Amino acid sequence: MPSLRRVLDARGGKEPVRRPPPSHRHNGPSAPWPWINLHDEVDQVQLESPLPPIPPPCDHSTCDGCWKGYPQSRFPNWTPSQVRRSRIHRAITEYNKAVPSTIYHVDVNDSGFFTDSGKVVTTDETKDDLWNRLINEERPENIRVRALFIENMTGPVLQMLGARYNIEPFFFSSALGWIPSRYEEEVRPNQGDHITITLTFLRTMDHPEASSMHTFPSGSASSTMTSQYDFLSQQVIDTQAPLFLHSSDHFLILDLLAVHLIRSTDGNTIISYHSNDNDSTTSATYLHERIRFAGQSVYWQNIFQKSPDPTFVLLTFIWHAMYAWDESLELLYSHICYIETKVITTSDLELTRELHIIRAHHLHYSALLEDFRKAVDFVRATPNPAMDARPEEERMFSRNLLERECKNLLNEIHRLEMGRRMQDKRLKNVMNLVFSSVNIGDSKRMQQLTEAAVRDSAAMKQIAYLSMVFLPASFVAAIFGMNIKEIVPETHGSLSHYFETAMPLTFLTVWTVMAFQSKHLLGPDVTFWMRLFWPIALARQMLERRKGPAYRLDAPASEWDHKE
Repeated sequence: MPSLRRVLDARGGKEPVRRPPPSHRHNGPSAPWPWINLHDEVDQVQLESPLPPIPPPCDHSTCDGCWKGYPQSRFPNWTPSQVRRSRIHRAITEYNKAVPSTIYHVDVNDSGFFTDSGKVVTTDETKDDLWNRLINEERPENIRVRALFIENMTGPVLQMLGARYNIEPFFFSSALGWIPSRYEEEVRPNQGDHITITLTFLRTMDHPEASSMHTFPSGSASSTMTSQYDFLSQQVIDTQAPLFLHSSDHFLILDLLAVHLIRSTDGNTIISYHSNDNDSTTSATYLHERIRFAGQSVYWQNIFQKSPDPTFVLLTFIWHAMYAWDESLELLYSHICYIETKVITTSDLELTRELHIIRAHHLHYSALLEDFRKAVDFVRATPNPAMDARPEEERMFSRNLLERECKNLLNEIHRLEMGRRMQDKRLKNVMNLVFSSVNIGDSKRMQQLTEAAVRDSAAMKQIAYLSMVFLPASFVAAIFGMNIKEIVPETHGSLSHYFETAMPLTFLTVWTVMAFQSKHLLGPDVTFWMRLFWPIALARQMLERRKGPAYRLDAPASEWDHKE
């Protein structure tokens, strides 16, 4: 079974789901009002509570299951309304009870070896057994790091992990809401701390039925999908939705990396959250296998053997996102090259829609890469407090090693950003090429229309010339057709009657036409009544022009002085 199929477990031809836009203001405990917006009311009961904001530590031996009240039991400032808005309440109460939750384990010993320590499957009937195991389990002394990969995290599992390891609810709210976050909490000098990394990254997903979902007719620049799966025509500029690349039958989708690292002298624990949307996100089984396989690397084995810092295990999680980014941008580059070849061979204006969609996603990818860079910078700038209890030489060696590996990641992120910028420039070039091709085609059509108009004009001139040839004959025929006694003696009309009727009508017609057209002679500010008496107004205007401004009653005073 290919690795992509195991990661995706795709839903047989259905399009991946759209992710909601993240609320960045609720991404970490540094925000003093978790999940309270400006117009939300403050819980007055919690505000007037006499209890201390920070409850005393719990050893979980006499609390009778404090996990059942998480997060309020450990973080009283998280009121019920805030828990509902953060999606934690829904995760606790509205999970699928028919599907068990599975926790996969990977242990890293003091020698740097990665071993599969099994898995724990829990249901609602066995949740108490899981709690007893969490609070009573004693790790072997040679275990340096234990990584937990949570598949199908149910409400009790979320509460148990949060209460057992005293995890800030922001980790779960950021993971559930796909909110990029990075923060350090519960810092204890010489003992340890908690750090959280939640980031959204780009990855590819091949479509199981993509080859049968569309066709590429000859002479068409863009894919013409069938009416049932017309992805290209249905796509809109929505950067939270998947981007379909018809050239390779792949989607570019958003994936989530949510990791909480507990660094402590008593034992280090990594908790990896995996979304329940198994159709388009990295599964717990896949990442569990990948992290185990990272332990087989000779390069990383040298690091794990020489440094006891658990942060290096966290870096292997981040490298998973790096691989996904590189593969996605590589596929997108191939798609842009494919579009370029289509634009060169044909000028299809429909390509501009797809190009605009890709460019909008490109801008969003820039923001995601910046979040990625900030996450690596955060890891580099947040040393492990537990390492302060180590000898100076060992501490400095681990610190320099961490700096080097973080710099390697930052260099890779910089390379990805440079590649993204190059792709953006090529997109601009392709869009300009499309518009240029369309403009050239329009120019050719306009030239053809102009040539047709010239031909029509020549034909009209020929018709006019023919009319002028027959005009004298028509005029003579009209005269001889008059019923006047000079031509037809039996009639009572005469030539004088003709002129008595024609001359006044001609005079009235000329007067009316001049009255409406005199604005071009008298100016646009002349009233209708002045235009009606246009001969008088025209004669007056000509007289004023001849005599100059001295005789103009409406001339400015400066012109009068100048005339004198």
